[in-house]
Amino acid sequence: MPPVLLVHGFASDASVTWEGTGWIAALGDARRASITLDLRGHGASDKPVDAEAYAPERLGADLVAVLDSAAVEVVDVVAYSMGNRVVSAFAASAPERVRRVVVAGAGPNELFASWNLDEARAVLLRDEGSNDPLIEQVLRPAIAVGADREALLAVIEGVAGAPLSIPGDIPVLFVAGENDPVPAGVQELARDRGADFVSIPGRDHVSTLTARTFKNAAIEFLAER
Repeated sequence: MPPVLLVHGFASDASVTWEGTGWIAALGDARRASITLDLRGHGASDKPVDAEAYAPERLGADLVAVLDSAAVEVVDVVAYSMGNRVVSAFAASAPERVRRVVVAGAGPNELFASWNLDEARAVLLRDEGSNDPLIEQVLRPAIAVGADREALLAVIEGVAGAPLSIPGDIPVLFVAGENDPVPAGVQELARDRGADFVSIPGRDHVSTLTARTFKNAAIEFLAER
């Protein structure tokens, strides 16, 4: 079986999203190798401050570069939240390198497209408040841990409106926390595609990642041939 490429979401990194939540250990227990990276603008990766640097096509090309450097031809993928927009671009450009995808914590409506970017800019660069609770919930924790604010603003501007569209011949499993507002419409998206959908009971956007139910569903799906 191919290794599993794990792609984190906005204002996070590979360690927080995948190691700290037990994913790498769970995949290892299932005898699956994992590949992780910090997306551009996050963690230990470069943090340019121009929005063009975060176009999904460029972020997807970063995934290709990581696989090339590791001499890996084909992967399974688990992506979370914004990471799914990156994986969509990656799979569109190199579908032959993607066997199966778990789309988690994301739906058809890209979150940043609904944001008032002036308010996001005010929160990040001027420490002002926002009337949008999601802007506050997403950005305040990132600010608290010392994230690069200008880079995060550029990420928002670069990714806003990016589609969630995995090529139709790649099998996909959709997963979302029962109490997560971010992936609104994902059940209908799964139905229209003819794909399975797993709801994680009692979990929100953050706590879904630690759920054993999520890990088990993903590992079982990725074990199929």
